[in-house]
Amino acid sequence: MQDLTLVMAQLDPLVGDIPGNAARAIEAVREARIEHGADIVVFPELFLSGYPPEDLLLRPSMETRLREARATMAEKISRDVLVIIGYPGVREGKCYNLAGVLYNGQWEAEYAKQALPNYQVFDEQRYFTPGTEPLVYEHKGAKLGLLICEDLWEGVPVKAAREAGAEVLISLNASPYHQDKPAERLRLLEQRAQDVQLPVVYVNTIGGQDELVFDGGSSCVDANGQLKVLAPYWQAGLMPIQLLQTSANVWEPQAGEIEPDVEPEESLYCALVTGLRDYVNKSGFKGVVLGLSGGIDSALSLAIAVDALGPQRVQAVMMPYHYTADISKQDAAEQATLLGVHYDVMPIEPMVEAFMGTLAESFAGTERDTTEENLQSRCRGVLLMAISNKKGLMVLTTGNKSEMAVGYATLYGDMVGGYNAIKDVYKTWVYRLARWRNTQSPAIPERVIERPPSAELAPDQQDSDSLPDYDVLDAILVRYIEGDMSAEAIIAAGFEEEDVYKVVKLVDRCEYKRRQAPVGVRVTPRGFGRDRRYPIVNGWQPGD
Repeated sequence: MQDLTLVMAQLDPLVGDIPGNAARAIEAVREARIEHGADIVVFPELFLSGYPPEDLLLRPSMETRLREARATMAEKISRDVLVIIGYPGVREGKCYNLAGVLYNGQWEAEYAKQALPNYQVFDEQRYFTPGTEPLVYEHKGAKLGLLICEDLWEGVPVKAAREAGAEVLISLNASPYHQDKPAERLRLLEQRAQDVQLPVVYVNTIGGQDELVFDGGSSCVDANGQLKVLAPYWQAGLMPIQLLQTSANVWEPQAGEIEPDVEPEESLYCALVTGLRDYVNKSGFKGVVLGLSGGIDSALSLAIAVDALGPQRVQAVMMPYHYTADISKQDAAEQATLLGVHYDVMPIEPMVEAFMGTLAESFAGTERDTTEENLQSRCRGVLLMAISNKKGLMVLTTGNKSEMAVGYATLYGDMVGGYNAIKDVYKTWVYRLARWRNTQSPAIPERVIERPPSAELAPDQQDSDSLPDYDVLDAILVRYIEGDMSAEAIIAAGFEEEDVYKVVKLVDRCEYKRRQAPVGVRVTPRGFGRDRRYPIVNGWQPGD
């Protein structure tokens, strides 16, 4: 009988920073050896390039940089530690998604991912050629079968590894988060382990990359699918697993640390914080500036920004007009003080009136409509962009998914900005998150949560004047966007025909707006980004 210490390196690479990612790997192996006595260190999928590298894979210098990084790793990593790490690689003119095996200063083997996903946000068939053969690598008596992410979901490569003699399955992953995804992964691990009666080690990446966010949750299950080790979600770190060889020559993972379950609101909130933090920091912005209206969306966005970056890197601006209620001004000021951010008040009345004066002749003989409302929003956008340019702060937009779905946002107004933390969060979840955040510490004035939502662009305006209540609206949107249900199917599910047709027509009609919206954290299976690619100009009828 013998035992092995395998360390899961749940780390946050930077896409394109190949030398930096190699340095991170070298340091992680050193730390894993010193602190945990590691025999094996496993990194996530495409760690050296970062995930997803997208069209960087088409750059001729990608392979050169990877060869240099791998040579550096072979030179500097301790000879007595087995390293398994993900990277792309061109072999005989074809690009593969690879897992490389480094030991004693030599790159001894490579496994090519066989199942290349091409759905939702995944586009791997654009870049990679699928592998065809399993790889089982023996180390100190343990036969390790290598897999990469989708291989585990598809299942066929899992059985091929088992048939090739694998005794422990090791899966390298870059599995992005969406709501309910962590539980879905654990169910998959349980099922795959039971299918082949082998323990599975699942190493996932962590951190934000553009619209994607990775939650970690690296884990290990035994041959019966019983969870033995679960790394913390939303935290980078090294997590050890003890593999013990029994008298029957079976490798059994020993019970270790298991991260406790978290509430859905906490998991989602952490995703938003992580996505914003990494987008700002990895892009090199000094901080963010946002318009603080006294409403729920900007209030939640401000709390997320402070938790992601700290109050000293966040500026909030109240930009009142005639229709801004006194309580909105009071609540915005209260929250800014509560969270300790830099806060300015910049009335937009002089700007709006100047524009209206210039447009007066052109608008003569017309009735007041949304044009004047949009002008208010666009004045605010100009102010925020000026602050952004002058101070090097990224403008954080604050529209939620419900509003983006139906087009209740103004191009070149409240849609102006670089990133949106709540872009993929339905309005009902905005309220849930606001209430949850206040259970952790005071962050959002209670009156902001309790007041009826309003854009405050016209006298006594409320969102419910032109939209169904958000409980109804979101239920329709989830069915139409996430579930791809037809209007008729949604009506058959019990919703009012008038509401359904109004909502689906708005969704279809506003595709052009969403194409021009800032990127934001993806937290649902069908975010408004790479997930959902509808033509802007089309003749599709909403009843089809």
